[in-house]
Amino acid sequence: MRAKKSPASKSKQSLSRRHFLLGATSLLGVTASQVLLPVIPASSQPASQDPMRVPGGPASVYGRRSVHEQAQRLPSATRSLTPLQDLHGIITPSALHFERHHNGVPLIDPAQHRLLIHGLVERPMLFQVDELKLFPAVSRLGFIECSGNTGKEWKRAHGKTAQETHGLTSTSEWTGVMLKTLLEQTGVKPEGLWLLAEGSDAAAMTRSFPVEAIIDEAVICYAQNGEPLRPEQGYPLRLLLPGWEGNTNIKWVRRLKLIPGPAMTREETAKYTDLMPDGVAQQFTFVMEAKSVITHPSGNQRIPKPGFVEIRGLAWSGRGAITAVEVSVDGGHTWRTAELQGPVLPKCHTRFRLAWQWDGKEAILQSRCIDDTGYRQPTLQELVKVRGTNSYYHNHAIQSWKVLENGHVENVYIR
Repeated sequence: MRAKKSPASKSKQSLSRRHFLLGATSLLGVTASQVLLPVIPASSQPASQDPMRVPGGPASVYGRRSVHEQAQRLPSATRSLTPLQDLHGIITPSALHFERHHNGVPLIDPAQHRLLIHGLVERPMLFQVDELKLFPAVSRLGFIECSGNTGKEWKRAHGKTAQETHGLTSTSEWTGVMLKTLLEQTGVKPEGLWLLAEGSDAAAMTRSFPVEAIIDEAVICYAQNGEPLRPEQGYPLRLLLPGWEGNTNIKWVRRLKLIPGPAMTREETAKYTDLMPDGVAQQFTFVMEAKSVITHPSGNQRIPKPGFVEIRGLAWSGRGAITAVEVSVDGGHTWRTAELQGPVLPKCHTRFRLAWQWDGKEAILQSRCIDDTGYRQPTLQELVKVRGTNSYYHNHAIQSWKVLENGHVENVYIR
């Protein structure tokens, strides 16, 4: 009859066996977590008031956020909106970057994808994705904004939150090869003054633009925020035109054709034009003008009690860097200069903040920004005076939030 082993000796035996298996798997090139430690989702880990008394979860193959953080995009059939009011800094996480597509998100095998450059060039060329990665890489931070951002605010207060009013804009670090580098390989003929870009999506999204205006900044991107592009952001390749309206930044780009003039595609005639008061449609409004929005306190938020409040928000301009942001708490009657939070970079989101003592009375919060060209963000009244109310795109007017006496904040239309 065998003697019973004490709990301590059982523990030593288990520990010894574990060490043996750890050593064996190391020799085989297999990690212990693959054999002994099944991956436990963060949400199923034991809860404890003192995390120092409970072992944590193992390493994972791809990072995940805390279960206590719930910021998410607001999706619809063809777009999803970035939760601007929930973010920090100027970089939008790739998973929260807004998306906009016209016929769904294509699933593309990068091994089968090609980029064709043809038309008015000396040497038409067809590039594989991996071939593009052999060229000198560049990385730059830049915002992208859909020209329809804030479009529903022209005639009335529509969105309840900053996400709903301004969520079609995000800033990322983009990595790829300069378009100029590729065009040098093909050789552009003198008459090749415009470039037609076409995507591989089911809508065949297509836009044209003057080469001279974009040649120094345009990038063919294959990465975003340090990893390959996500499918909704154009995987495996997208065009980046810093500061230009989002739809010109063709995703899933497959073809670049040098042409003598504008192509007059559907997306620059029937769509993405600005209908002026006289009925004339203004085309090729490429650059996104200076714009800002207060994200705290903002729509659907609540100030708990009178006293100190830090007003925070975002400003950006497609023409360059933000040089100043002014904030009003009385509907634009008086303005104070806000502090800009670094880094302040051209054609990127810029953070601003202003200390405010709320007295518990109703207040109208507004922000307006100035870029390094001297352009100041207009009021809605000023914008409507020039553009009328037939427009949908390129609404960069001042946004107003009303603080009620109970501290609740709501969108309010001021013209």
